[in-house]
Amino acid sequence: TQGYSSAASDVYKRQPMHDIWNPWHGCTKKSEGCKHCYMYFLDKQRGGDGSRIYKVKNNFEYPLSKDKNGRYKIKSGEHIRVCMTSDFFLEEADKWREDAWKIMHKRSDVVFILITKRPERIAQVFPSDWGDGYENVQLNVTCENQQRADERIPILFNLPFKHKGIVAAPFIGSVSIKEYIPAGQIEQVIAGGENYDGSRPLNYEWVKQLYDECVGADITFCFMETGTNFIKDGKTYHMPSKRTQSIMAYKSGLQFSGKPIDFKLSSCEQAGLFDDEDKHIKFFSDYCQTCGYRILCNGCSQCGQCRE
Repeated sequence: TQGYSSAASDVYKRQPMHDIWNPWHGCTKKSEGCKHCYMYFLDKQRGGDGSRIYKVKNNFEYPLSKDKNGRYKIKSGEHIRVCMTSDFFLEEADKWREDAWKIMHKRSDVVFILITKRPERIAQVFPSDWGDGYENVQLNVTCENQQRADERIPILFNLPFKHKGIVAAPFIGSVSIKEYIPAGQIEQVIAGGENYDGSRPLNYEWVKQLYDECVGADITFCFMETGTNFIKDGKTYHMPSKRTQSIMAYKSGLQFSGKPIDFKLSSCEQAGLFDDEDKHIKFFSDYCQTCGYRILCNGCSQCGQCRE
C-alpha cells in the first residue's frame, strides 16, 4: 500500500491479500463496466497509469513461493483470485499467459479463479494440455448489466471449463439469469456495487432478484458489497467506506450457500501436500464476522490490522 492515499490504501488493508495473485498489472477498458475502473483510480492515486500493462516480476511466481522450511506459502485447498488488477485474457498478456497456465497446472492442489470481460478470446489461448479443463480452475464472466450477461454467458457455456460462475460487479443494471440456469453450468454468482470515481448506484431490487433466482436453483450467491451509492426503498445511501459497504451487504441477508462446488484437487510434486501442516484451514477474526464476502473468502490472513 505504499504511496496510496488513505482512501485507496483502505482497500488493500481491509482485504485478505494472501488470496490474490496478480501476475500482470494494467488493462484496457472493454465495456461500460470499465468506465470507472477501481484499478485506474487506485493507480492514479499513486501517480500511475492504469492503462500501462506490465508483468509483475516480483509476484509472477507467487503460487510457487515457499517459506524458510521449503513449504508452499499458499496452502492446499486455498482459492486464489487471479488478475484482480488486470484481465487474465488481455491480448497484451499473451506473451506471459503460457507460463501462468503452467504455474496453475503445477499447483493442482489450489483453486484458481479467473474473472474476465473477454471470454471471446479464451478459445484461442488455452494451453496445449487443457483438454476439457483443469480441475482446479474456475472461470467467471463479468455481467455488469443484462446486455453483457446476454453477450458473455452464452460464450461461457461453450468454453471447456470444469467450473463456471458469474460476477455482477460493478452491478450497474438489472441482471436476470433465469433463462441460463437450466443449463446447469452456473455454480456461483457474486454481486457488488461500484466505487470511487463515478460510483453509479446499485439498486437493492437488482440484487434481490438475482439472489432469488440463485436460491431457487441452489446456486451460491455472494453479495459482497453495496458500492458507494446504494438505493433501497427509494432512498440513496452514500457509503464511501468499504468496510461499511461490506457490513451492509452482510446485513441485507442476501447471502446463500448453494450446492458446493466439487473441485477435484490433486497433489502435485510435493509429498504430503494435503497433510494438516500443508492444508489450508480457514480462520475468521472478529472483524470477519460481518463481512459480505465471508461466504467465499479464504479466511483472515491473521495480519492483525483490523485490531489497529
